[in-house]
Amino acid sequence: MSRRIVVTGTDAGIGKTIFSAGLAHLLGANYWKPIQAGLGGETDSQVVARLAGLSVDRIIPEIYRLRTPASPHYSADIDGVRIDADSLNVPEVREQSLVIEGAGGLMVPLGGGILYIDVFERWRLPVVLCARTALGTINHSLLSIEALRRRQIQVLGVAFVGERNAETESAVCDIGRVRWLGRLPWISPLAADTLQAAFKAAFLGGDFGP
Repeated sequence: MSRRIVVTGTDAGIGKTIFSAGLAHLLGANYWKPIQAGLGGETDSQVVARLAGLSVDRIIPEIYRLRTPASPHYSADIDGVRIDADSLNVPEVREQSLVIEGAGGLMVPLGGGILYIDVFERWRLPVVLCARTALGTINHSLLSIEALRRRQIQVLGVAFVGERNAETESAVCDIGRVRWLGRLPWISPLAADTLQAAFKAAFLGGDFGP
């Protein structure tokens, strides 16, 4: 059965793209990054295609490709582009699942007073929250969970990234009353085969919806 899942995080740089690649491979899903900010190296779509082994037709093109690696609203301003949040509509993907990756955290501004969470609220799709296992993640994770629930956005659970930290992981899930989906360890060397093997060991496809 096809699934449409949003992957977001408590912050930038926590491993959402790597997680998205693993999830796309696990579910046999397509991948979509609506807004790409930063074109100086591999884009997130290119990273996912490489690590998940996805063909070009399984990567949905970005709606906005912005040069500067910064918050989308600022990157768009530098490029002289206005992000129209109403243009961010989930593409129809027949007979296959779709993994959608946001940018940074939930409160990332897109411009005109619109935040990414506003778009998620309109989509009404289930969300996976990626969180670090490092110090500070309890506060950031609980705030993110509360923000999603205030908007009545379904939280599938929390996927942790990093070294095992049982106390922190259980605190987030117990206090936040949210499912622990698993933990993706740091992977070295990071390649398609090592990621896919680690992801399969860490997560169950059935935990990501019917």
